[in-house]
Amino acid sequence: MKIRKTLVPLAAALGLSLAAGHASAQEVTLKVHHFLGPQATSQRLLLGPWCEKIARESNNRLKCQIYPAMQLGGTPPQLFDQAKDGVADIIWTVPTYQAGRFLKSEVFELPFMTRTARGGSRAFWEYMQKNSLDEFKGTKIILAHVHDGAELHFTKKNVQGLDDLKGLKVRAPTRIGTRMLAALGATPVQMPVPQVPESLAKGVVDGASLPWEVVPALKVQEVTKFHTETGPGQRKMSNTIFVVAMNEAKYNGLPADLKKVIDANSGAEASAWAGEVWDSTIVPGRKSATDRGNTITVLPAAEYQRWEKAAESVAQEWIKDVSAKGADGKKLLDEAKALLNQYDK
Repeated sequence: MKIRKTLVPLAAALGLSLAAGHASAQEVTLKVHHFLGPQATSQRLLLGPWCEKIARESNNRLKCQIYPAMQLGGTPPQLFDQAKDGVADIIWTVPTYQAGRFLKSEVFELPFMTRTARGGSRAFWEYMQKNSLDEFKGTKIILAHVHDGAELHFTKKNVQGLDDLKGLKVRAPTRIGTRMLAALGATPVQMPVPQVPESLAKGVVDGASLPWEVVPALKVQEVTKFHTETGPGQRKMSNTIFVVAMNEAKYNGLPADLKKVIDANSGAEASAWAGEVWDSTIVPGRKSATDRGNTITVLPAAEYQRWEKAAESVAQEWIKDVSAKGADGKKLLDEAKALLNQYDK
């Protein structure tokens, strides 16, 4: 009898302990890493709201700890591998900061492809699902997007046409951006975006290829005086691709109900939403420049056509690169353009 009396509270205590362990195992904190500051669009309007939504929909069993500005170490080009290797659970990055690794995906960085970030991002997601998920092995892609389109920003010269670009050193974001600037007659200098403000201020470059979205966050409007952009409704001179990627093993290790929360906040609509976020930054980005009295030049239609024609070689080079790796570059480019015609009107 004594033995039984001893065992009953022991079993109860053990049961409570197991229940507590089970409950705590269901609460997951995700390490989210990215390369810009906490006030940048990437955290304030994308990662922050996304994390709040998955917390709400999981009854706070899914939480994020966001590490901005490379606080977990490394450099922006290393972010994708940090997700793949489990250094971070989720990352937001430009995969093409690693030149030549994401060849099929970088088709959306070719010149004069996208009109809007929302439509471009929706098209990019669908294209990836069919053509380039193999480039992201080891991760689950939560969403994929493009930005609001790169414009050109200069410290001293008002660039109104192709001839004005000659001899100018201009920051390029990626391999394709580098090729585009070279085709237009500039001297490209490739670097991740966090290095841009100092490079402009010190005269390392004369200008930079950047979307309006990031201009206020980096205070680019304070170190530049002139801005050159494409007109309303025209395809942007260039773009950059982004992904929010999750470590595959981390995702696979989640309970089924928490996977459903992640799944419900991933995919085509999440990608389109991310694009919409970037589209919403164009007006405040431009205003940050005009408020300082900076000059904005919109390319006239005839000059725009000159730029388009000058950049045609970039797509042809990309087709050759991709085809050399065994894919049909022409077919992939045609598919990307068809999706953009469908979603990015």
